[in-house]
Amino acid sequence: MAIGAREIAGRALHPVGLGCMNLSWAYGTPPAHEDCVAFLNRALDLGYDHLDTARIYGAGKNEALIGEALKGRRNEFFLASKCGIVVEGPKRGVDCSPAALDAALDTSLDLLGTDHIDLYYMHRFDPKVPIADSVGALSRAIEAGKIGAYGVSEWSAAHIREAHAIHPVGAVQTEYSLWTRNVELGVLPTCEELGIPLVAFSPVGRGALGGEIKDPSTLEEQDLRHKMPRFTPDHWPHNLALIEQLVDLAKGAGVTAGQLALNWVLAQSEVMHVIPGTTNPQHLEDNYNAANVAIPADVLARADALINQSTVSGHRYHDAIKPTIDTEEFEDA
Repeated sequence: MAIGAREIAGRALHPVGLGCMNLSWAYGTPPAHEDCVAFLNRALDLGYDHLDTARIYGAGKNEALIGEALKGRRNEFFLASKCGIVVEGPKRGVDCSPAALDAALDTSLDLLGTDHIDLYYMHRFDPKVPIADSVGALSRAIEAGKIGAYGVSEWSAAHIREAHAIHPVGAVQTEYSLWTRNVELGVLPTCEELGIPLVAFSPVGRGALGGEIKDPSTLEEQDLRHKMPRFTPDHWPHNLALIEQLVDLAKGAGVTAGQLALNWVLAQSEVMHVIPGTTNPQHLEDNYNAANVAIPADVLARADALINQSTVSGHRYHDAIKPTIDTEEFEDA
C-alpha cells in the first residue's frame, strides 16, 4: 500500500524528503557544482517537496547551493535548515543562546536567498542555555515571519516535552533506521502522543543498508564514516553479513534494499517522515518511490528481526560525538 502525504507545520508533504548534506560535505568529494544544481532541480521535478539542510553542511555551502540552484522555485518546496552546532577550526560545540540563534537565522536566510525558512531546527541540545530562552528566541522569529515553525534535533523526550509546553514543536529530527532504534525508547512515543512529526535522518544507515558499500576502507579519506564504529574493521564484517541478507530479502520482494529500509521506517508510525541523502540520480528516484511500493508486512517484519539494535555491531557514533547527543540510549550502546 502506498504511503500518502503527511503533515509538517500544517503542510502536507510527500513522506520522503531529501537530505541535502551529501551534496556539499561529509561523504567524500561532493559532485561538481553544476551537477549539484541539476540534481536539486531534478529532485523537484520528480516531486520532492521537502528539502533539509543545515549551516554545518559545508560551513554554509549547502545552504548557499540550495539558494542558488532553486532560485525561482522557492514556492515548490518546504525548506528546513538547522543551526546551533558551532565549528571553529578543530573545536566543535553547541550554542543555542538567543543571540546565536538570531544571528544564525539571519545568515541562513541570506545564504538561502529567501525571506523565510519553513522549519528551523536547533541541531543539538544546548545544556548551557535554558530551553525557555532558546524557544523564546525562535518563537519570536515565528512571529516575525522569518520561520514557519521551529524544530529540535537529537533531543530527549523530556526536553522535547519541556520545549513543546512553551511553544509547540514543529518537528523532531533524529536518526532512525533498522540499525538505529534509539527513538523507540522515548522520542517516538512522545511525538505520537503530542502529535509532533518525526523526521528520520540516515534512514538507510548512512548508505550501508543500501547494500552497495562492500569495503568501507575504500571510501575517500575525508569520509566521516571512517570514524563511525559500525564501519570499522572490528564491526563491519558482522554488519555486512546482515546487510547481505537484507539485500536478498529485498530482491525477493521486488524492491531495492534501500527502499525496504525506507519503507520500514515509514511503516513504524503515521507521524514519520524520512530524509535520505544521496548524490546518485537513480537512488534519488528509488528513494522517492519507496513510499509508493507495496512491501508485504511479513517482509517488513523479517527485516525488523534481521537488523536491529540487538543484532548490529558497534555504536552509531565514536566517543567524541556521543556527549553531544541528548537522545535516550540503550544501556549496552
